Amino acid sequence: MLNDAARVESQRVLSGFRDDVYACLTARADALFELVEALLCEPGPVRSPVDSTLLPEHRRGHGALYSGLNHGRIDVGRLREVPARLPLPRRPAGRIVLSVEVSPWLRSDAACSPERLFCHVYGRAKSAAQFIPGWPYSFVTALEPGRSSWTALLDVLRLGPVDDATAVTAAVAACGR
Repeated sequence: MLNDAARVESQRVLSGFRDDVYACLTARADALFELVEALLCEPGPVRSPVDSTLLPEHRRGHGALYSGLNHGRIDVGRLREVPARLPLPRRPAGRIVLSVEVSPWLRSDAACSPERLFCHVYGRAKSAAQFIPGWPYSFVTALEPGRSSWTALLDVLRLGPVDDATAVTAAVAACGR
């Protein structure tokens, strides 16, 4: 159980985060923000965004959902900076431990998708390595202290056909805090 000071600080950080995310929505902000809240509160997998209009977090009709998706605007550059301003988990000595990896998003069914590459994966069939179409992504996360599966995602970049995975990952890690 959190003490009162920790609870107040957690609420302050969450409230600031919500305000910062909302500020990144430059057109149809209310409709987009309610969609984000509904998607995050969905108890299971999201099969269709229109189903989220049935959740209590989405107070608008499905028409507002489509209006937000079709005409809403997001300042993506500003949105990328929002998580970077959150406090990072630290070890007892104040150190921050980062994890850097490249993972594929496999999409063998997306034959016409731009810049799709062949991703090297292990053990999908009979413990053999395979090349499957998809997109490789470079992730940088800050790890929580102790035994926890929680991480703070700092940055993600999709690797293109001419990118060197090691060089991009090192550059992303160097730009972290």
